[in-house]
Amino acid sequence: MLVGLEQLREDLHDLSPAADLHLHSVYSDGTFTPDQLAAIGRELGFVALALTDHDTVEGCSEMAQACNALGLQFIPGVELTTEFNNREIHVLGYFIDPTHTDLNDLLLTCQLARRERVKRIVHKLHQINVPLKGELVFEIAQCNSPGRPHIARALVRSGFASNYEEAFEKYLKKGRPAWVPKLKVGTAEAIELVHAAGGLAFLAHPGISNVEDCLDTLIRMGFDGIECFHSKHSPEQSERYTQVAISRGLLISGGSDCHGYNKDKPLIGGVRLPMRYVNAIVHRHAGKPR
Repeated sequence: MLVGLEQLREDLHDLSPAADLHLHSVYSDGTFTPDQLAAIGRELGFVALALTDHDTVEGCSEMAQACNALGLQFIPGVELTTEFNNREIHVLGYFIDPTHTDLNDLLLTCQLARRERVKRIVHKLHQINVPLKGELVFEIAQCNSPGRPHIARALVRSGFASNYEEAFEKYLKKGRPAWVPKLKVGTAEAIELVHAAGGLAFLAHPGISNVEDCLDTLIRMGFDGIECFHSKHSPEQSERYTQVAISRGLLISGGSDCHGYNKDKPLIGGVRLPMRYVNAIVHRHAGKPR
């Protein structure tokens, strides 16, 4: 069954019960606490939320409690940065077990690498006469999974950039003077680990990940679904990836990719995933062999 563009546009603006399955909190590079995300989600009329922090599941317990108190369905998740053919691929894991040993071992490795990356970026900034204090970055981050958004905020606070966007444009983007690559695991390895942790693996925001020439190869690695709806996807892109998912028997996900006020926008509420897609994910997970 094909889904038309008009139907997709209706989905994007549908105010009936909906979900946001791509949210970041203060446990990675978001500015909202899990409690705040749950409260805002409830106020906006969402009935289901997923926390998908970068390389950490530390906020899942807090988010679960907050959602339960507000009568919201909660899906524990994580977003992993992976690499395939020298390009960065993000993997969303839903319904993962936050206590899974192998998953937590990988996350700890990624967190240590993130801290080291911050130090290397600060060192590069010093080399170009931008004496940013590394201690300030970690003070702002207050988490085990620091990233470039925290460095950008430190640059603004220290007067080396006027805003977040300028900090990235001048110093932090790939190709800029302070760029340092991330530690990345293989995409196939990340998918296997999500499955081992009892979860379902989704290809995150393909419309902004430069995956068109390798989309079929990626799908064959064992993805359970595609994040078809995303704040940076056009309606045409959402239609394209929805058709791909349907034709390949894959699940459909979506979310705002909310980072709070770190990136000015998008914030929670920018994408409203219809609950029929969430129910399909829940149903698939319920039937997943343990």
